[in-house]
Amino acid sequence: MSALRHRLLIIEDEEVIRRQLARLLAKHGYDTSEAGSVAEAEALGLQDFDLIIADVRLPGVLGTEVIERARPVPVLIMTSFASIRSAVECMQKGAADYIAKPFDHDEMLLTIARLLQGGLQSRQNAALKKDLARDFPVSGMVGDCAAMRAVSDRIQRVAGADITVLIRGESGTGKELAARAIHERSGRAAGPFIAVNCAAIPDSLIEAELFGHEKGAFTGATQRKQGLVEAAHGGTLFMDEVGELAPAVQARLLRVLQEGEVRMVGSTASKRVDVRVLAATHRDLEQMVQERTFREDLYYRLKVMDLTLPPLRERGDDVERLARHLLERAAQKLNRGGIRLSQRALAAIRAHHWPGNVRELGNAVERAVILCDGPTIEPEHLAIPVGAMPPPAAAGAAGQTSLEDYFRQFVLQNQDRMNESDLAKALGISRKTLWERRSRMGLPRQR
Repeated sequence: MSALRHRLLIIEDEEVIRRQLARLLAKHGYDTSEAGSVAEAEALGLQDFDLIIADVRLPGVLGTEVIERARPVPVLIMTSFASIRSAVECMQKGAADYIAKPFDHDEMLLTIARLLQGGLQSRQNAALKKDLARDFPVSGMVGDCAAMRAVSDRIQRVAGADITVLIRGESGTGKELAARAIHERSGRAAGPFIAVNCAAIPDSLIEAELFGHEKGAFTGATQRKQGLVEAAHGGTLFMDEVGELAPAVQARLLRVLQEGEVRMVGSTASKRVDVRVLAATHRDLEQMVQERTFREDLYYRLKVMDLTLPPLRERGDDVERLARHLLERAAQKLNRGGIRLSQRALAAIRAHHWPGNVRELGNAVERAVILCDGPTIEPEHLAIPVGAMPPPAAAGAAGQTSLEDYFRQFVLQNQDRMNESDLAKALGISRKTLWERRSRMGLPRQR
């Protein structure tokens, strides 16, 4: 659909700003109408437009009132009182996006183009999405416990609000899956979803990997390379383990979030990017802020909204549902039809503490499918220590302490027969995380 067919309504009481914006949009092919108040806008018919751009402070009724009255037409809110708090309030009321005055023309045009693309798709699929949301609250996420229902509800709420989301949870709880669910239900679903694990890239390379580099910027930079931030233009960038970023990289990321600009390593020119950042971590960022190892301003930029995923040990009967779901997926992948979990295997799964959470459970089930010769998976196929870990109530300590007790016990019992890669895989964590925990707990690697 060409821009000429898009009808935009500008609601702004300052005539100079309204006319200036109207001329900008008309120059780029949009059909624009103008109103100085909500009452004037309603007289034009709010539902007759593809997008409404409204100032937050208007005579009579606030511009945010248009959001509810115009549904399902997306509303872009403008305000000269730029702050994270006002942005969050607008998003909570259902605004499609938020832009501060004085706005950059390129930023305004990019935002409008994205909202129009996403808004059209959203309206065309509204009925289907309602049915899917009722039957499958979050695509790909299995679970019916209270904590997971709360996660599903939060994902539904934040998906359409084009804001940063900080996803918290232990390693292996499904933070990337939650990020993908947010992306797929957002107005950016047609754009790219780029995922990067900040802990998996060496500190010397992470800056160039994220922001790109010019030819000759450093030794080995034989050609110009686009960064992951720029590659996610028009879509979503998911940054896992964001707490591992070095201070210099944190500063560059802050500029992306504040200014919508990215500058390659070795370049003096900046380029505008339209990217939604979803960040995840298992670390305590608040403590890192206090210790001055993580920037406070970046922390608040990332934590416009937060989402916390529960550990598997706190999800009750979900562990059985997940085990059966993962078994079905592994059986299809390995072409092993007709295989099932025995009652003893299910009992072992329920009793296990799962420090690696869903990732560890998935690894255990897939390994069991490979090792099992018959139609029934038994506890020995899962290779999890049966009865080694007391339930949290019997551990006599807080959940984190009992989890570390389990880690220590598992490593000491298995390090003689398993290498570091196998230990990390069994625990559902990376080798780097295994090394960090060994160092912190005084468990040197046995050679």
